Amino acid sequence: MEDVFMGIDVGSISTKGVILTKDNQIVSSAYIWTEGNPIGAVKELLHLLQQQFSPEKYRIVGTGTTGSARQLVGTVVGATVIKNEITAHAVGTTTFHPDVRTILEIGGQDSKIILVENGVAIDYAMNTLCAAGTGAFLSSQSNRLGIPVEEMGEIALKSSHPTQIAARCTVFAESDLVHKIQVGHTKEDIVAGLCQAVVGNYLNNVGKGKKIVSPVVFQGGVSKNIGVVKAFEHQLGCPVLVDDNGHLMGAIGAAILARRSKNRKEFSFDVEDMEFITREINCGGCPNNCEIICVYREGQMIDSWGNRCQRGEAAARKAAERFKEE
Repeated sequence: MEDVFMGIDVGSISTKGVILTKDNQIVSSAYIWTEGNPIGAVKELLHLLQQQFSPEKYRIVGTGTTGSARQLVGTVVGATVIKNEITAHAVGTTTFHPDVRTILEIGGQDSKIILVENGVAIDYAMNTLCAAGTGAFLSSQSNRLGIPVEEMGEIALKSSHPTQIAARCTVFAESDLVHKIQVGHTKEDIVAGLCQAVVGNYLNNVGKGKKIVSPVVFQGGVSKNIGVVKAFEHQLGCPVLVDDNGHLMGAIGAAILARRSKNRKEFSFDVEDMEFITREINCGGCPNNCEIICVYREGQMIDSWGNRCQRGEAAARKAAERFKEE
C-alpha cells in the first residue's frame, strides 16, 4: 500500500482539495464553493475526494490545511500541518515551476502576489479589502452583461479596441460600465476592458512597488480567464504561464508540506459523518478580552484557539463544561 498526502485549501469563496503521491501525482482532486460554511464544504469535498480514492491501493498518512479557515478545518480533519496560504502557494508553485520568480494569484474575493528568489518566497502582498481586482468583480459584471463568467475570456479575445473602464473601485467601475453600454460600446470591447481593468487594479494595488520579474506564473480561479491572462501579458510585457492545476495550487502546496513534515497521522474519511459545532466565547479574564474559538465534535471540545494567556485556556474549559450541560 502506497502512502499519500492530502491538502485542503479553504477560502471565503471556494474550497479545494487534492491527494498527492510522493512523486506529486494527483490521486484525487476537487474544487467546490464554500458558501459561507467551511465545515459543510469540507465534508462535501472529502466525499468527492473519496469517490476518486482507492483505499486498497493508497493510505493517507499526512494532511495539510491552508486558507482563511485553515485552523478550523485543520482541527476538523486532524491535520498534521497547518500553514498560511502564502507559504502553501509558494511551495506548490516552486515544486512544479522551480524557476518561477513571480506568482500572481487572483481568487474570488482576494488576491496576492509572491516574489520568489532561488525557490524561496522573499516578499509578498495581499489585497482583501477591495473587490475590483478579484473574481467577484468579474462575476458581478458578467451578471450585469448577461454573459456566463466562464465565457468572458473568449469574448474578450474578439475585441480589437478594449473599452477604457474606471476600475479604481467596484462602485466607480459599475457606473462607468453602465455609461459605456449606453453610448454604444460593443460587448466584446467592454468585456476586454473589464479584463484589463482587473489587471490594472491588481498591479496598482497588490503589485504596487513590487518588481515583477519573469518567469511569471498566474494562478487562482481567475487564471482560467484567457482574457485576463492576455491582459497581464500585455501590461507586463512578458509571457504569463498558467498551470493546468493552478486553481488547486494552495491545496497542492498544503499536501507537499504535509509530506515534508515528520508528523504522521493516518486519515479516515469517517470524519464526513461526524457532527462538528463551533462557538465563540469572550474570555474577559484580563484586559485582552480574547475572543476564543471552540470546536466541538459530537459534544466534546477537540480544540480551541485565540487565547493569549492561561486564563483563556481556563475559559475554554469552562465553556466546554457548559456545553455538555446544555
